[in-house]
Amino acid sequence: MPFLIALALFVLAVFLGVELITKVPPTLHTPLMSGANAISGITLVGSITAAGAGHSTLVTILGFSAVALAMINVVGGFMVTHRMLNMFASKKKRPKASEKDQRAIL
Repeated sequence: MPFLIALALFVLAVFLGVELITKVPPTLHTPLMSGANAISGITLVGSITAAGAGHSTLVTILGFSAVALAMINVVGGFMVTHRMLNMFASKKKRPKASEKDQRAIL
């Protein structure tokens, strides 16, 4: 019974998360992504705890997948934040793009 409650809560959280993210205007995505890095860090600590608790194989597998997804979210958030901060940097501080980078953009 506790597993079914946890599964139902997880499914509800997924649907709620998708609904909230799709309702956010694109202009707010970048600031929200950089602010969500702290929350993702907390999620990462919790998922490491769940993966290392050793309760059962299913819990370990779910914990490991949570660690992987949280790390992807944290790294992606930092990449987006770095890119956003480069947009506001002065032209003197911006690194020059090489010809290879410029061709990749086109």
